[in-house]
Formats: sequence, structure tokens, C-alpha cells
Amino acid sequence: MTSCDGKLVAYERVSTARQGRSGLGLEAQRKAIQDYATEKNATILAQFTEVESGRRNERPELKKALQLARLTGATLVIAKLDRLSRNAAFLLTLRDSGVSFVAVDMPEANDLTVGIMALVAQQEREAISRRTKEALAAAKARGVKLGNPNGAAALRQAGEDGAALRATVSANADAFAESLAPVLEDVRGQGHVTLRAIVTEFNARGIRTRRGGRWHVSTVRNLLLRLEQAC
Repeated sequence: MTSCDGKLVAYERVSTARQGRSGLGLEAQRKAIQDYATEKNATILAQFTEVESGRRNERPELKKALQLARLTGATLVIAKLDRLSRNAAFLLTLRDSGVSFVAVDMPEANDLTVGIMALVAQQEREAISRRTKEALAAAKARGVKLGNPNGAAALRQAGEDGAALRATVSANADAFAESLAPVLEDVRGQGHVTLRAIVTEFNARGIRTRRGGRWHVSTVRNLLLRLEQAC
């Protein structure tokens, strides 16, 4: 539902702690919200900034923003609803809050619009999860060994006789990269083509690195280099 009675509560979101510290992505959101407030001659009572992964369902700052909006009768304003359109938890929380809201980039959005977007977001996440599992299962069926059974400690213990072991580790790394090739293709096909975008999408899908950690720009770059060398 959309309305504006002169009081606004601003809600912003960035995906990572690094973006939160640097302000990357926040400046544009705040400018859009401030421009909207100026246009409507409205007062921004407070700004709430969520810094977290898009995959997580917890929204502590959103809850605070909605609570303040309810208490003051203000309208919740969001700079970019399309930025959050893939997150069903956020959309459903917004729809069921009973608080008036407006999205600067999508001012025509209402409860029905948000409800439909939530259903689409949930279906998309389920499809992504299914494609990822199918790709990894297919790789495993081809005999690819996932994970990293031979780590740096084993190499150090091997000493001068570790040539064969290093070759095995390299082969395992190549196989792991190959197993992720279909997933990478799907991610790129969804429009995530930059290193940082691939990092975000891999982590959002719950895909782990060969060592079981989260992805970073460096690990994605290494993955791409290994796949290029394999061609």
C-alpha cells in the first residue's frame, strides 16, 4: 500500500559488511530517498540500514523500521524494491506488516504486487537450488571427487617426495573446478558476470569453496583461471 502523510521512515540494505563499512551502494539509495522526501515535502524520521546476506531471513533493522512506522503512522520508504525483489522473506514481511510503504523505483507497488513478487522469488530460489544440486550430482556421477582431501598439511609432510601428492592435489583442484563449471554457467546466464557478482551469487546459493569456506574475489578469480587453463 502506498501513501505519504509527511512522515517517512527510510530502510536501506547492503549485502556485505564491507559494503556497509565503505558506504558502497548506500549513497545512491539515500539520495533517491532524500530526493523523494524533498519532492513530497516529507520529513525522514529515521534511517535504518540492514547489512547482511540476501540469503538470510533475519531482518532486525527492517523490524525496527516497521515498528517505528507503526508507532508514528509514517510511511516506510525504500529506494529500490527491485534490489530486494528476489528475497521472499523480506517481501512477505513487508506485505504482512500493515504499514504503508513506497518504493522510489516502483511507486505503483502495492500489497498484491509484493505478494506476487514474493511467490516468484521463492520459485526462483528453489529453481536455483535444484539446478545447483543437479549440476553437482552430475559431476559426482562422472567420478569427480568433490572437496579437498589433500590439503597443505599433507603436502608439507610429504617433503621432497611430495611431487606425486602435489600432482594429485592439482588434479583434485581441476576436478573441483570442472564440477562447478555448470553452476558457473548458470550463474552467468542469470546475468551475474563480474567477479564480485559471482562471489555474491555463489555465497547466496550456499556453494562452498574447495576448502569448505565462503567465496571471495580471489577464489573466484582462481576458479576462472583454472577453468581457462583446462580448455
